[in-house]
Amino acid sequence: MTSSLKIDDDLRARIISRPSVILDDKDVMHALIAANEKAMGTNIVDLRGIAMERLERRLDRLEDTHRSVIAAAYENLAGTNQVHRAIMRMLDPLNFEDFLHGLGGEVADILRVDSVRLVLESNERADDDPAIRKLGDVLMVAEPGYVSQYLTEGRMGGLRPVTLRQLAAGDRAIFGDKADDIRSEACLALNFGEKRLPGMLVLGAEDPHLFTPQQGTDLMAFFGGVFERTMRRWLA
Repeated sequence: MTSSLKIDDDLRARIISRPSVILDDKDVMHALIAANEKAMGTNIVDLRGIAMERLERRLDRLEDTHRSVIAAAYENLAGTNQVHRAIMRMLDPLNFEDFLHGLGGEVADILRVDSVRLVLESNERADDDPAIRKLGDVLMVAEPGYVSQYLTEGRMGGLRPVTLRQLAAGDRAIFGDKADDIRSEACLALNFGEKRLPGMLVLGAEDPHLFTPQQGTDLMAFFGGVFERTMRRWLA
């Protein structure tokens, strides 16, 4: 003898009046489909049910991709705004000393880096030059060839405009006392024009994931291009 449970009249009426409530609820639909498969038994293959499951899996993957694309777009927009704000702040100073102090201060804070170093190659030693020391810890004067050696780490090949890499520790010559805490860096090669030695801007971060080789370099290249042109103005 079999018996069946009757659905409550009020609930039945509500479902009939608003069937979309059931159709839009994924958990309820799963339960109904599972009940239907159970009622059919194991000897019947529900091709429509199989097709629906595959479509549902594809929809889930598309939704995941959609969320990832949106997240990447927001991240890219935030990064663009960040770089633009850093550039605007970088263009404010009216003298080179303030320019360098701002670079190591507000510009570094906007970019969320822990150290900023500007490396300029020179044929003259400037270790004891009072004018250089007056400019603070941001500026470093190096011998010719230093930038190429640092960027390529001694390997053959041309210089890339932007080099992003993770580190076990920063270079002490670049980062000084902060070197042991630096875990990633962005190195921007600088070309100051004919008859001028090259330079390099190095952004160091304690976060090992702030700069990685897998990241895009468009924003950093744009920032480096503006910085390069600004430096040409100061050097002139």
